Amino acid sequence: MKKEELQKEEDQNLKDENSEQNLDKQSTEKEEEEEQVSPEEEITNLKDKVARTFAEMENQRRRFEKEKDEAFEYGGFSFARETLNLLDNLERSKQTLESDETIKDKDTLKKLIGHIDIINKDMISIFKKNNIEPIKAINEKLDPNLHQAMMEVEDDTKDQGTIVQEIQKGFMMKDRLLRPSLVAVSKKKVKVKQNNQKNQENQEKDVKN
Repeated sequence: MKKEELQKEEDQNLKDENSEQNLDKQSTEKEEEEEQVSPEEEITNLKDKVARTFAEMENQRRRFEKEKDEAFEYGGFSFARETLNLLDNLERSKQTLESDETIKDKDTLKKLIGHIDIINKDMISIFKKNNIEPIKAINEKLDPNLHQAMMEVEDDTKDQGTIVQEIQKGFMMKDRLLRPSLVAVSKKKVKVKQNNQKNQENQEKDVKN
């Protein structure tokens, strides 16, 4: 009896295992069927992939062309900005010589200043040939994109915020700011405002009295 029972249990276990295997096979077959794509869908997917690849290649080509153009047009940007220091040094040398009392009003000074002016003009001319232009400043309204205000100067003859002094000349390279102009701008005199306030206060007192 025991042998028969053991045999039955073994047979049952085999049946269970076979049924599980069959279920696994069926589920795998169903998944494979679901994963299978029709030829039309596969062609559509391939077309999409090819289109995306071409789009990426076109974007890369455009970026390369833009970088190449910018390198050609603005390749000397850093060099040009450094070269502006030469103009600054020429201007400082000129101011130092003009303020030197030992050579003031002498022919030697006039000749030196003349040579400095010639060099300055030549450098400005070379800059212009390379699309580097000085920024207009004096009597212009302060533009934060082009000018940097370093100080305020009391001046009632000018509208507030008008540039009345250029401390350091600014330059543009085509449509790019090479460096801003360092400037002084006008502001209204404080005394005038105080006097106006006092006059208003006195008028108010007179009205009350």
